[in-house]
Amino acid sequence: MADYGLDMTIHHQPMGFAYGDDVTGPMPEIRYLDQIRSSLRDPQCDGPDEVYAIAMDVARIQDRDELQKRMLLFGVVTYAAGQLGEEPIRSQGHVHRISQHSGWSPPELYEIWQGKAIIYMQEYVEDDPGRCFAVIAGPGDKVLVPPGWGHATISASPDEPLTFGAWCDREYGFEYDAVRAHKGLAWYPLVQESQIVWLHNPHYAAGRLQVIAPRQYEEFGITPAPIYQQFIDDPARFQFISRPDKVAALWQNFHP
Repeated sequence: MADYGLDMTIHHQPMGFAYGDDVTGPMPEIRYLDQIRSSLRDPQCDGPDEVYAIAMDVARIQDRDELQKRMLLFGVVTYAAGQLGEEPIRSQGHVHRISQHSGWSPPELYEIWQGKAIIYMQEYVEDDPGRCFAVIAGPGDKVLVPPGWGHATISASPDEPLTFGAWCDREYGFEYDAVRAHKGLAWYPLVQESQIVWLHNPHYAAGRLQVIAPRQYEEFGITPAPIYQQFIDDPARFQFISRPDKVAALWQNFHP
């Protein structure tokens, strides 16, 4: 409870979630290796059959009406331990589909709960990916992905599962076509001697990757408290997730 801001338990064998008496959430969806092969450097690689479990729209019962009114949704994801060939366990690269209610591709705010993560993001999913960042985050760290950026969440702890929560737009949707057309995102993470190294994807223009630590995002009013607890304390705090147009100036020249 103290770690997550809402009463739930994470299970790894099998992967899934248990909700407290005052929390509702769906049965988790399992993402299988065969479903994500097209985003990997080696689509024929070996790895765990069940790569990660995802539950969207987890909430305290008393918050559901407020979340629906604000077009906000809280999701929880847990990864298997292990590797996908030479790559760490990771999500598929994608861009968020434009939401009809805002007209924007929504941002997303992550909070790491267990394990160590890399939130990789790039400005564009065209031939020139623009600026590329890999944000290295541990338990309690928050990472904000801005509107329209291609991104993926990568486990940086192959020997232990990664779990994180995230604030999303209620009309969330994922676009994969542009990333799959480039055989993935602009940089591939590879595991070498328990370290993550990066290999440029030749289907994109040459560029550089900035590997950085998380920051506070004070301009968005985010505090060190658990991000679900921050919503409980101030339901308007994360309105910029579902209405990024309301803070359009903050997205200009955004730096993760």
